Amino acid sequence: MLAGGCDAEYTEIVVERTDSNLQHRLPRAFDQRSTGQTREGEAMFPFELLNLSHGFKRYFDIAPAVSDELQDQAYGIRHRVYCEELGFEPVREDRRERDPYDTRAMHVLVRSMKADRFVACARLVRVDPTDPTSLLPVEKACAHTIDRSILDPARLPRDRIAEISRLAIVPEFRRRTGEQHTAIAVSEADFGIVDMPRFPYIQVSLYLGAIALAKRLGVETIFILTEPRLSSHLAKLGVRIQQIGGPVEHRGERVPSTMTVSSVEANLPRPVRPLWELICDQIWTGFERRGATLH
Repeated sequence: MLAGGCDAEYTEIVVERTDSNLQHRLPRAFDQRSTGQTREGEAMFPFELLNLSHGFKRYFDIAPAVSDELQDQAYGIRHRVYCEELGFEPVREDRRERDPYDTRAMHVLVRSMKADRFVACARLVRVDPTDPTSLLPVEKACAHTIDRSILDPARLPRDRIAEISRLAIVPEFRRRTGEQHTAIAVSEADFGIVDMPRFPYIQVSLYLGAIALAKRLGVETIFILTEPRLSSHLAKLGVRIQQIGGPVEHRGERVPSTMTVSSVEANLPRPVRPLWELICDQIWTGFERRGATLH
């Protein structure tokens, strides 16, 4: 799940042309239907002439937490959100929120260029490479609700599955008043309206960054325990999530769901592809700069 919305100056940056400034808004939506050039899933985007990667890299970058120092940054963000603000976990003396799954997990971190610090994180948990029978968090939490006729995680190659969890954004980058104590993902309002579109860069980059990290690590099937409404919101990005079981109570109603890296890549709408490619490039560069190796 993703904790909170985000500050207007950062995540409500209206979707922009490459020569526009921060406050520029489109005069009217681009009518894709009149061009005959849309693919399935693109009709909801009034952004055909825009460059989402340009907007993202002006204000943010993303990196894999390939060092202890970067992992510590993620633990600190998690503590601020999950312990100090939302009270989902107990406050720790060291102000770092961890759990046993972190021994087999890696994070992605989003950095604000203006603030010059990391402001959001997401975690990718893998199966313990020394124990292929070890379970992902969703396999434990939803042991009795997963419909194994749809998909049985136990039958998948264990080194090719992972779970996205612990998505968090620091409070000062939250967007909407009244959501400070609500864990949300991507909402309908984050995409604006037809005449005034905008794009939720931080939220989307966390999901795409975690998916890109999975690709870099050789993972194909990704699980997530999330709010039922997330599927419709991520569908706007071409990210197709399939529910694979009934709901459980976990800080609200959550459902076990899955996606595949290959389907995400195949179905991204044209306006989102440059952003995906930029995020992949930054994830790859993060590994290369630190000489990280795959395990």
